[in-house]
Amino acid sequence: MKQRYSALLVVAVVLALLVSMPVVSVVLHVFMPDEQGVWAHLVETVLADYVVNSLALAVGSGLGAALLGTGAAWWVAMYRFPGRGILEWALLLPLAMPTYVIAYVYTDLLQYAGPVQSGLRAAFGWERGGYWFPDVRSLGGAIVVFSLVFYPYVYVLARAAFMDRSGNLMEAARSLGLTQRQAFYRVALPLARPAVAGGVALVIMETLAEFGAVSYFGVPTFTTGIYRAWYAFGDPVAASQLSASLLAVVMLALVLEKASRGRARYHDTGGRPHVRPQLPPLRSLMVWTGCMIPLAGGFLLPAGLLLRMAASEGDVQFGEKYLTLAGNSLMLAGLASVLAVLAALLLAYAGRLHPGRLMAGVKRLAGLGYAVPGTVIAVGALIPLTALDHALILWFRERFDINLGLIITGSATALVFAYLARFLAVALNSVEASLARIRQSLDEAARSLGATQSRLLARVHVPLLSGGIVSGLLLVFVDVMKELPATIVLRPFNFETLATQVFILAADERLAEAATPSLAIVVVGLIPVMLLSRSMRRK
Repeated sequence: MKQRYSALLVVAVVLALLVSMPVVSVVLHVFMPDEQGVWAHLVETVLADYVVNSLALAVGSGLGAALLGTGAAWWVAMYRFPGRGILEWALLLPLAMPTYVIAYVYTDLLQYAGPVQSGLRAAFGWERGGYWFPDVRSLGGAIVVFSLVFYPYVYVLARAAFMDRSGNLMEAARSLGLTQRQAFYRVALPLARPAVAGGVALVIMETLAEFGAVSYFGVPTFTTGIYRAWYAFGDPVAASQLSASLLAVVMLALVLEKASRGRARYHDTGGRPHVRPQLPPLRSLMVWTGCMIPLAGGFLLPAGLLLRMAASEGDVQFGEKYLTLAGNSLMLAGLASVLAVLAALLLAYAGRLHPGRLMAGVKRLAGLGYAVPGTVIAVGALIPLTALDHALILWFRERFDINLGLIITGSATALVFAYLARFLAVALNSVEASLARIRQSLDEAARSLGATQSRLLARVHVPLLSGGIVSGLLLVFVDVMKELPATIVLRPFNFETLATQVFILAADERLAEAATPSLAIVVVGLIPVMLLSRSMRRK
């Protein structure tokens, strides 16, 4: 029995080392000499732009998402007004909208030849150059787009934090003479700070990982620089050094967020739940309008424009070609999600059988990829996998006189591995949350009846974990469907997905044709969002 336990622990450690290989590879390549001198050229010319733009995007998007998400969460959690039940789940819908898709939609809407500027010129008789209009394809435009798409990360956590607060706290604040607004700023918001900060940290990580939108907007950031260093210069060392710089920025943001809390604790004091007051009609209208602004900007307007473009213009090649693209996307997403859930189940179960610092560190190592942008994962995976491919080619040629070819990097294998390294943490969090709700006494009762560990897992744990397993499958599935930077870097030749098709069409300014694959991605993304909102309503 002990040997089986030890084998499970060894497998868990090996699995964690494998999925962390891309990050480790990037870190190790920082110390390699840059023979082409690309890194020195980047430092002299564009590195400062990468740093400034990436930080500006992260700070601006974090603040914008915090403002939109926290305000909407406070109104929905603390008040009663007509339509609150709809807004409660509808405010999550922008999570289904990939950032690069919404960037293309708003460009088509707000560009010089778009309907907004054309309508303004027709209505007021304006001439070209005779008026000012904000450029959506800019750093400011990217901040607005990211804020509209990412605010649900803050909304979900802040809403839960506001609802967890005791009604006694708010009543005590009001009894001391504080207005509702003062109670928000001086009581509720400080207590919800960890949740808001956690949501902002997710927004910052997603912003720094973004490639499609910033590339289309022409904003030079670390992700676009990594892509350019790899493809334009063909220099893996420079790409790795840029990747390591971006990784350092991400880790610094996480460390600063954690350090800012210090030793403060934010426990609730118990008491009865908060009773939501009914807002008068005028304030209800104001609150409804305030909640509809991020919802309309982040989902309703882009989705409506996509539907209009797909119905009126769309892609003339829609048909067999899109069946192939959809099949590629579904195949990759399905395979990656199944592997991620199986790996998460193995790691979570090993952690249950071997609680302690070792398995805690192993799981933290396995989940490291989620805090790393897709371009970094792609570069970090491609370097060792290319070396492995060449070693296999040489070995087969010497032993069997067979030219094996690039069986790993030349196929979808490398892509699935990158997805696993990037999104394993999503499945692991879901499975672990469900496993934690199963009491150890249930395991002890099954063992007393003669059940082995494998039988206990198959007959007891897996049925009880079905909710977490399905949630993990869906979340990883949709993340893979939307994933763009790693797919662009690692996809085999003549192999496209819905995400890469959207990127290619938009890069060619064929925005109307890009609406068709964009809608397909959004529709798939709605599935876990609806499940998440349903789970929130139950809680």
